[in-house]
Amino acid sequence: MERLTVSIVLYRADPGLLQATLRSLVVASRAADLVPDLFLIDNGGSEVALSGLVLPDDWQVHVFTGHGNVGFGHGHNLSLEGAGDYHLILNPDLELAPDALREARAFMRAQSDCGLLVPAARWDDGRVQYLCKRVPTVFDLFLRGFAPGWLRHRFEGRLARYEMRDLIGDQVLWDPPIASGCCMLFRTDVLRRLKGFDPRFFLYFEDFDLSLRVHAITRIAYVPAVKVVHHGGHAARKGLRHIGLFARSALTFFRLHGWKWY
Repeated sequence: MERLTVSIVLYRADPGLLQATLRSLVVASRAADLVPDLFLIDNGGSEVALSGLVLPDDWQVHVFTGHGNVGFGHGHNLSLEGAGDYHLILNPDLELAPDALREARAFMRAQSDCGLLVPAARWDDGRVQYLCKRVPTVFDLFLRGFAPGWLRHRFEGRLARYEMRDLIGDQVLWDPPIASGCCMLFRTDVLRRLKGFDPRFFLYFEDFDLSLRVHAITRIAYVPAVKVVHHGGHAARKGLRHIGLFARSALTFFRLHGWKWY
């Protein structure tokens, strides 16, 4: 039987959102007949969220604390040594559909050339959230994150293309260039061969970088039968510190993968 491990990186985690995430993981795991090992990596400020957790008695739960805020990718990498056959990278503000893991395991069993599975996501209000992207230009990132509404409207077609709205639908999509790090199901041997996330990215763009490196050794599949609801995102709305982190990671990304301005 395949072994599933799940890693969740926490930083000042919202107790309600985290509990909802874990409740959905319990339901989805039982529906898939899986008993996952759970890695909770506390990068700081999540003591309250962790203290109130109620999890099944047969789960192995590993809590990492005291290492400080090492960043999103580096935090997930702390779980790599103990990862199973499949490893799920999961945000603490995301809920899995009850059949998400059952559908995901069935797909991975049937498609041996898939090393990374990306789910179909929606926002809280039911709108589609596009987790797959084409490789961005600097202008794309400015439009999506910081441009005023009138300018975004003028370039709506360009933003739609960046978010692959022309291809994302009800069918499996193979090899989208970039996948979001909010929910990634890996074959663990792929993740280990790539040595996980690049720790040079503290926050933002670590998933862009990892996605592009994945293509060198395996295939990525967007699988709409695997459904999630994501409550997070919107870096530009989180204040100046997050804007600074976003800009710094974007600079690192373009330095590594080549500058594309427009």
